[in-house]
Amino acid sequence: MISNLDKKIRAYSLKNAIAHEGKAQTGAVISSLFHEGLKKEQVKDTIKQINQTIKEINSIPLPAQIEEYEKLEKVVSEREERHGLPEIPNTKKIITRFAPSPSGPLHIGHASTGSLSALYVKKYKGKFYIRIEDTNPENIYIPAYKMISEESKWLWGKNTKVIIQSDRMNLYYKYIKTLFNKNSIYVCTCDTEEFKKLIENQKPCPCRKNTIKENLEQWSKMLSKDKKTQFKEGEAVVRFKSNLKDPNPALRDFPLARINESPHPRQKKKYRVWPLMNLAVAVDDIETKVTHAIRASDHRDNSIRQMMIFQVLNKKAPWNAFVGRYNFTDLELSSTQMRKDIESGKYKSWSDPELPTIASLRKQGYKPEAFWGLAVRSGLTEANKTLTKKEYFELLDYFNRQDKIEI
Repeated sequence: MISNLDKKIRAYSLKNAIAHEGKAQTGAVISSLFHEGLKKEQVKDTIKQINQTIKEINSIPLPAQIEEYEKLEKVVSEREERHGLPEIPNTKKIITRFAPSPSGPLHIGHASTGSLSALYVKKYKGKFYIRIEDTNPENIYIPAYKMISEESKWLWGKNTKVIIQSDRMNLYYKYIKTLFNKNSIYVCTCDTEEFKKLIENQKPCPCRKNTIKENLEQWSKMLSKDKKTQFKEGEAVVRFKSNLKDPNPALRDFPLARINESPHPRQKKKYRVWPLMNLAVAVDDIETKVTHAIRASDHRDNSIRQMMIFQVLNKKAPWNAFVGRYNFTDLELSSTQMRKDIESGKYKSWSDPELPTIASLRKQGYKPEAFWGLAVRSGLTEANKTLTKKEYFELLDYFNRQDKIEI
């Protein structure tokens, strides 16, 4: 029988529980004990103790599990332990970014994903951009620009550089022209439903055969402010020429820019053609020389679209990692909804103690390191995490009490 079996059962049960939102699994604990030397014929004699230990550990709060595990972690085989952030490639030079929308200030969801990027920059002495993505003129909350900038610097350091996409429109237009001249994009004037049917059947729309000259002429009509000659909103869109046989229909001839005449809260009516996310992100990543991109796992298709743009422009795409999101059973994380609730009087302001915003938590005395600790604990896993508000704040409180977070 392996030595210190009682301690090892408890240590591995705690470790597995911490990795799975507080709930250890018998099979995983037994598997770890096999690595310690437990024989298959010995499982029958230890299974009752393992199950009893797991039942006890699963009944205590996650922060308490973490606290107890820290006292027992030396019992666990060193080769199975990971301290700090998982290793990533090409760490000699790291330039990365986090890209919130200005529909409201930062909240705990932003802090989770953004902290991973910021901590890798901190660890390897790189460069970190906050890129405010505001190329959709609708659903922009003007005070969010200042709040996002200030909260980012508080969370991730004063050297965090903030850039705003709507200030870079001429840059996006320049790249669109380059892509037209490479015959990699085209102006599509097809009816939306007709285009969708063609794409589903892996067939090109008639606009795809436009010459470069014809596309540039139509691009001018998209940009034009002359009501007699211009395309109206919804009449034309710029599309990327991708593989029409791609098994994923979402990757076939996807849009890159469209007309939106809603007044932009920052740029007013200066522009009528706005880049969509995949174009703006690709251009900004190229221009700021981004080397690593950590993003939510639901952006996987977007990363593939952006990679296609990089390839056409003969540029190296960033290394990508994807992470899961927090799915709360009893907490609203929509900035738009929170804004409506503030306007209706349900909450006093963005710093209301009932809101999960950085403005609120900062006022309540939480430290940036608390959010860092949660990010390090989560690591680069793609699994979404389902938890309650109480479970989340138990963890945040635990890390807020720590003197130092190991990255």
